[in-house]
Amino acid sequence: MRIYGISNCTTVKKALAWLDEHGQAYEFHDFKKTGVNVALLTPWAQQVGWEKLLNRQGMTWRQLPDTVKAGVTSQEAAFALMMEKTSVIKRPVLEHAGRILVGFSPADYAALTGD
Repeated sequence: MRIYGISNCTTVKKALAWLDEHGQAYEFHDFKKTGVNVALLTPWAQQVGWEKLLNRQGMTWRQLPDTVKAGVTSQEAAFALMMEKTSVIKRPVLEHAGRILVGFSPADYAALTGD
């Protein structure tokens, strides 16, 4: 199991705490330190859609110029922005058993991990 996010993100901290409390082994990938690439983003988008991966509620998105926001109309444009500004990726992203979860919900994590 691998979980992706940013270490100082409150939602990521909640997800990591849940995994720890339920004895789930995982590998953590910090977007800020390691980054992301098209090879990582593509299978996520195939499962959940690039629109779900794009965090339009966060501070990073809100601080972008309107022209940049308006230009994100395709997967290619979204991926370019996500690789440049990893904070616009909705987090955490959990990969487990060939499935992807975006965001954190204890019920969804329990269903995915069988816990």
